[in-house]
Amino acid sequence: MAPVAQRPRGTQDLLPPDQPYWDAMEQAAQALALGFGYLRIETPSFESTELFVRGVGDATDIVTKEMFTFADRGGRSLTLRPEGTAPIVRAYFDAGMQLEPQPVRLYYLGSYFRSERPQRGRFHEFHQFGIEAIGDGSPLLDVEAVILAWKWFGALGLGGVSLHLNSIGDEVCRPAYRDLLREYYRPHLGELSADSRARFEKNPLRLFDSKEPQDQALKRDAPRIVDHLCEPCAEAFTTVKETLEAEEIPFSLNSELVRGLDYYTRTVFEYQHVSLGGAQNALGGGGRYDGLAGALGYKPTAGIGFALGMERTAMMLKEAKELAPLAPDVYAVAVEPKDERYVFHLAGTLRERGLRVIVDPSAARLDAKLRKAAKRGARVALLVGPEERQKGEAVVRDMRLKTQVSVAEREVVPTVTQALSAG
Repeated sequence: MAPVAQRPRGTQDLLPPDQPYWDAMEQAAQALALGFGYLRIETPSFESTELFVRGVGDATDIVTKEMFTFADRGGRSLTLRPEGTAPIVRAYFDAGMQLEPQPVRLYYLGSYFRSERPQRGRFHEFHQFGIEAIGDGSPLLDVEAVILAWKWFGALGLGGVSLHLNSIGDEVCRPAYRDLLREYYRPHLGELSADSRARFEKNPLRLFDSKEPQDQALKRDAPRIVDHLCEPCAEAFTTVKETLEAEEIPFSLNSELVRGLDYYTRTVFEYQHVSLGGAQNALGGGGRYDGLAGALGYKPTAGIGFALGMERTAMMLKEAKELAPLAPDVYAVAVEPKDERYVFHLAGTLRERGLRVIVDPSAARLDAKLRKAAKRGARVALLVGPEERQKGEAVVRDMRLKTQVSVAEREVVPTVTQALSAG
């Protein structure tokens, strides 16, 4: 009979050999976030669809093409979260965090969902490490976010990462720039891809999102928004650049960088990896979103954050270095079924001392069990047969030196500990 089901397209199983890379990413994220004063938050996996339509932008690819949307039994439209910032801003106001000392610093690790074409390092369900600092418009918070993400890649020992930086202005200077962009593109509408023609009408800044070959030449020659910033936006961007230089964080200015979400204002940034070529070279990024809270119907509130893709980062980590799951310290074996309870008792005693112990319950021969112990990478095997059980003893075998010794139960822990420390 055929299997009941297969893994859905665009998803992945994170198997035991994958976990050391994910553990490393999560541990580095938690340590850095806490070190910068960020506290963890978790939001629901699905939200009202309107939250993303209003927050992310109805002209973005995420809203127009990529959301998993469904109706609940009451007919309400819900969407699996395609990104983390809009839900966290909602939670910030729902929980009354605007009444706390500002800014409120939050971080998250979670899964997100987009119905985009699966490809290398990109899935329908994906995971992100992100931070949000809400309630203060200081450009030094922009720098803090950039540095925190940069240090995450550094803590992982991942080389080949480059930082790209831009400012996309705000609602003071951006309207005039949109008009300038439309004037530039209007004579060339017939040369643009169908998606770019739609973006021209809804939000011309989204034209910089195009990866279509026919759009690239026009995009390269388009007016740069950094040349048309109002004075406050220009001053903020200067502060960001000068502070990053003072902190010796290398970056490249990228006038085509606008990020894929409409809520961004002023500073935007992206991390790219040298081995991820073409249009899908980003490991993650972020920016300031001072207009998002107002777009969601809340009091206008400044915010800055980033989201870093964990699938692609894990893929780069695997190519850079090999990490293996933790091997057991001890592999415990009963020679006969009557010996199993005593083995379980000894294994429990060792676990109470913080050791990783596997008990082999199989009916295999002793030599087969020892081969399994070696394959699992155990440093020590603990053997109990009828004689050891009757005497209240156990055999401690050093799997690397191929030596063993019989000891009384009270000596099992110190003998195993000594064997482990010798290796």
